[in-house]
Amino acid sequence: MEHINTLKATISAIFAALTALWGWFGWLIFAWIVCMAIDYGTGSCAALRGGTWSSAAARDGIWHKLGAVVAVIVAAILDLLIGSILAHFPGLSLPFTYEVFLCPLVVTWYILTECGSIIENAGALGADIPEWLSKAIAALRNTVDEAGEGKDDDEPG
Repeated sequence: MEHINTLKATISAIFAALTALWGWFGWLIFAWIVCMAIDYGTGSCAALRGGTWSSAAARDGIWHKLGAVVAVIVAAILDLLIGSILAHFPGLSLPFTYEVFLCPLVVTWYILTECGSIIENAGALGADIPEWLSKAIAALRNTVDEAGEGKDDDEPG
C-alpha cells in the first residue's frame, strides 16, 4: 500500500511540475500531439483492416500533420507579434494582458478535427459510433470556427 501512495505522489508531482512549466496551453499542445498520434495509429489500422494501406498514403498522412504543425507555429508567431505590438505601442493600453489567442484557437480546432477523424477511424475498425458524438464534435468545431471568424449566431452573416 505504501508503494502505491509513493507512486501516486510521484505521478502527481510530475504532472504538477509539467503544469508549472507548460501551463494550461502546454497541456493543450500535449493533447493535440496525443490526438495526432492516435489518429495516425487508428487510421493506419483502419487502412490495414480494409486492405488499402500503402506507404504513400501513410507518408501523405505525415505530411498533412506536418502542415498542421506549421499552421500552429504561424499562429504562435502571430500571437507573439500581436503581443509585442500591443505591449510597445505608444498610447495604447488594454484592460488585460495579451498573451495568446490565435494559437489556442487553432490548436483547439485541430484537436477537434483529429477527434472527428479518430471517430471515423474507429467506425472503419468496426466500432459502433453514437451519431450524437460525431455531431457534438462537428458542432464544437463549428463553434471554434465561428469564434475565429468573430461571428455570433445573433449577428447577420
